[in-house]
Formats: sequence, C-alpha cells, structure tokens
Amino acid sequence: MKRLTYILTLTLVLVACGSRSGYFSFEGRLLNLNQGEFYVYSPDGLFEGFDTIKVEGGRFTFETPCDESGTIMIVFPNFSEQPIFAEPGKSVTIKGDASHLKEIEVEGTDDNKMMNGFRQQISKASPPEVLKYAELFIKNNPASPVSIYILRKYFVAPDGNNETDIRKTEDLVNIVYKEQPKNGQVARMARYVNAMKNGAPGAKLPAFTAKDINGKDVSDAQLRGKVAVVLAWANWDYESRNLRDKLSRLQNEYGDRLAVMSISLDASIQTCKNSLRNDSTKTINVCDQMMFESPLLKQFALDKVPSNVLYNAQGHIMERNMKPNDIETRIKTLLN
Repeated sequence: MKRLTYILTLTLVLVACGSRSGYFSFEGRLLNLNQGEFYVYSPDGLFEGFDTIKVEGGRFTFETPCDESGTIMIVFPNFSEQPIFAEPGKSVTIKGDASHLKEIEVEGTDDNKMMNGFRQQISKASPPEVLKYAELFIKNNPASPVSIYILRKYFVAPDGNNETDIRKTEDLVNIVYKEQPKNGQVARMARYVNAMKNGAPGAKLPAFTAKDINGKDVSDAQLRGKVAVVLAWANWDYESRNLRDKLSRLQNEYGDRLAVMSISLDASIQTCKNSLRNDSTKTINVCDQMMFESPLLKQFALDKVPSNVLYNAQGHIMERNMKPNDIETRIKTLLN
C-alpha cells in the first residue's frame, strides 16, 4: 500500500512539474490581453518553420516534440520577442502583463530563471551598461544556452542601438565555443564573426550564385556597377517588411541605377511569393527555404531579421544594418 501511494505521489509530481516524455510545453497568462495571436519559431532548429499560438481569455498553451535542449522565440503582436529555453520532458509557465512585456517572467527551469534575472538586471540600465552586464553574464555562464541567446542579441547581431566591437565579439564567441564545441548555433556564430571581419566597410561584394523565387539564375553580376542593397527579411517581421517595401519604392524611383536583392528567411517559398505578388519592381527576391542556414546569409554576413548591407557602384561596402530613414538618405547621396 505504501509503495502504491509512493508511485501515485511521484506520478502527480512529475505531471505537475513537467511535460510528457519527448516533448516540451509552456502555458501562460497575460493580463490586459483577452484574445490574440503569437508567432513562435526556433532559431536553433528545435522545430521547423513558424507556428501560431491562439490567446483566449488571456491564456495560451504550446507543446512541441523535444529530444534535446533548444530555444523558442515568442513573437508578440507588437513584434517584441521573448526567448523560452526548452528541455525535453519539461514545461514552463509564463506570466506577466501585456502592457509591460519586458517584465514577463518564465518559471519552471533553471535556464529560464537565469534569463529572468538578467532581464531584471538590465531593466533600468543604459545601453553601455547593458553590454557590460551581457559580457559579464556570458563570461560567467559560457555553458548556458542563455549565453548563446545573449551573445547573439547583443554582440553577434545587435540592434541599431548598439555598435558591434568585432574583437570583443570574437573573444566572447570563442569563450562560449570552448564550452559548447558541438553546438551548431555557436559554430555558425563563429563563422559569421569571421565573415564580419572580411565584411567591414570597404570590403568587396562577394561572388555568388542563387535562384530567385521564380527559379531564375541570380548572381553578383546583377549587382555590380550599381549602388546595391542586400536585405534579409521575413514576413513575420514588420520592420523588415517595411524596409523591403521602402527599398522597392526607391528602386522604382531610380531604376537601373539601383540594385536591390532581398533574401527571405520564410520557411515556405509560397509564403514569400504571396507577399510579393504585387511587387512589379526589378527587385531580386530569393527564398531558398533554408532560413538562417541560407548560404547567402553567410556570404553577406547577415545574421538577423532585419539586416542589410549597402554597396557603392564600385562594389565596396559602405554601411551595414541601417534603419529605413538612414538607408534612404545614404542611397540618395550615393546616387545623386
């Protein structure tokens, strides 16, 4: 009888604290949000493509097969993102206020608890202080998947508020790689940093070949001799779609003097085609359905959405990762 009671108690504990074997799940509740949709994707390939989470009465759930640890990104309606660190057989709880998404907490695993602590630490920090905290976290926790996320967000693929120190980034990547030599995401970041060293301002347009979304051949010859912009974008990212549309209008304005190549990170080429069905410009649109594994991203050292690189007519890099207003000004300066 005691043994049966023990087994029943253990079963209840396991059900309460985890997901079913071979799966990872999360459930959450957000105040001030009754109904809506979230997108989810995995930057390290825990699952392919994108999925949609329905919110009903402020509550939502998600479950995915999970044989190894990985990262899941939740994309909220305002396009901000929340990382969730997944483990096989585990589940986590998400709670917070939809009007204060930066204060969301994720409970259930040590990695998510660590991320909560880091977010609290930087909540009121200035951009330079955030970078210092991020660097310290990575050095203190090089074996953690949280460090991989922080490394990518603040150093390998920073937003427009931070400038990349390529030497420091390389040092941090090497620290994490030493602890996680078999992690494919870390290996890709190491290759990206190496490409960035060769893709600084003044570097030359790389030779490449690809197929556009209609199966036609594309190569560097179509960009040479013109002011050219290469853009990484995706349907699920509003800022990148906005930049793509702005570049299409500029190309329509300047004609053959400006070349634009968009690299879609959508998992489906049909999704990309549907988005571009009304685009009548000469923009070169590529979607190889390899997402962040696209060889073109590596050749142009693009590693986030959105990201871009601007070349002058002589085929040299002028700038990287400019905002829509900045890139329009720089293109007009080069063309006029």
